[in-house]
Amino acid sequence: MRQSFTSRSLILAILTGACLAAGTPVMAQESEDGVAIGDAPAILPANPSDAGDIDRGKRDDSATGDATTLDRAGKNAAPPPVKGGKVTAGAKGDDALQGINIYLRMGAPLPDLPPEKPFTGEADEAYGAFQRGLFLTAVDKALPRAQLGDPAAQTLLAEIMSRGLGVKRDPKGAAFWYAQAAQGGDTSAMFKYALLLMEGREVERDKAKADDYMKKAADGGNGSAQFNWAQILVSQNPGVRGLTLAMPYYEKAAEQGIADAQYALAQIYSVLKDVPPGKKKRTREWMERAAKAGFDTAQLDMGLWLVNGVNGPRDYEAGYRWLSIAAKRGNVVAQNRLAHVYINALGTAPNPVEAAKWYVLSRRAGLKDPTLEDFYLGLNEEQQKQAIDRANRFRRS
Repeated sequence: MRQSFTSRSLILAILTGACLAAGTPVMAQESEDGVAIGDAPAILPANPSDAGDIDRGKRDDSATGDATTLDRAGKNAAPPPVKGGKVTAGAKGDDALQGINIYLRMGAPLPDLPPEKPFTGEADEAYGAFQRGLFLTAVDKALPRAQLGDPAAQTLLAEIMSRGLGVKRDPKGAAFWYAQAAQGGDTSAMFKYALLLMEGREVERDKAKADDYMKKAADGGNGSAQFNWAQILVSQNPGVRGLTLAMPYYEKAAEQGIADAQYALAQIYSVLKDVPPGKKKRTREWMERAAKAGFDTAQLDMGLWLVNGVNGPRDYEAGYRWLSIAAKRGNVVAQNRLAHVYINALGTAPNPVEAAKWYVLSRRAGLKDPTLEDFYLGLNEEQQKQAIDRANRFRRS
C-alpha cells in the first residue's frame, strides 16, 4: 500500500484580510482585530539528497500582535465541542476544558467499528514492512523495484534514506531517488523533490522546476502540495487575485485535512467579497476544524470570532474556551486576550488574579498592553504576588 508522506511543519498559513485592502504582498500581516495571523511562506524541505550506496551501519543518533480590546455586546451561548474532550452543559473555567472522564467509560461498550472496505489490489510488501517498522526488510524489497523504475518503491527508498530509518542517513542518495520517482509521476516524490529544488542544498536550486513539480503534485491530488502551491500563488499574486487563484487549491487541501489550509480557507472566505453564499456559510466551520486539529492560531481566531460575533453569532462561553486552549498552549496573543476576558467576565466569572497571570505571561513574551498594565498596577500587593506565582508555575499544556 502506498503511503503519502506529509510534513505539516514545512508549511505555514500566510494570508489575511489586511492584504486585500492594502494590495500589498502577503508577508507578516494583521487581521482587522489586529492579531498577527501569518508570516511569509516558509516552505522548507526535509533533508533528503546521486544515488549513494545504502549504508546499514550505526545510525546518527508566539505569536505577536497588538493588544486591542475585545468587543462586548449581546450574548449567545451555545458552546461548541472542544478538541480532545466533551463539553458538558454549564461547565465553567478549567472544568470545561477537561476530556471525558475515563472512569465513566470503564466497562461501557464502545460502538462497533465501521466495516473495512475490501481490498482487491495487490499488497505492497515493501510498504507493509515499512509500516511495521521493518525498515531493512523494506529496503530489501523496495531496492530491486526502484532500480527497475517503480516510482512508489523509489519514493519509499528515498524516505528511508532521508530519515536514516534502519540505514545510515544519506541525503544525496535520497534526493536522487526522489528525483527518479518524481519523473515517474509519484505525487509524494514530486512534492518532496520540489522542496529540495526550492532550497538548493542537496540539488541545484531551480525555482521554475520546483514550481512545475509542485503544481503537478497539487493537480495530482497531494494535499501538502496543494497547500504549498496555493501559498506560492498568493505570494506571486498579491491581493485579491492571488487569493482567488489559490482558493481552489486551499479547498482541496482543506478537504484532505491539512489544518493550515483549513485556517487559510476560513480567512479567505471571511475577507473575499465574491465567495458564493454556500461557501461563505462554511467560514466558521473551516476555522473550527483547524482549531480542533490543534492549530493554535486557529484556536485564537476562533475564540475571537465567537467573542466578537464574527462570521456568526456571539458565544462568549465558547470563545472563552477556545482562547483558554490557545493560551495554555503558549499562544501569546491568546494569553493577552484571555486576560481581557477575565477582567470583563466574558464567558467566565471575573477573576482579577487569573487575568493578571495571563497578562504577566504575555508581557514577559514581549506583548505590551497599556490597559492591562494599568489594571495590574491597580491590584493590591497580595493579588500581584499570587498572579506572579501562578505565572511562574505555568507550563504549556
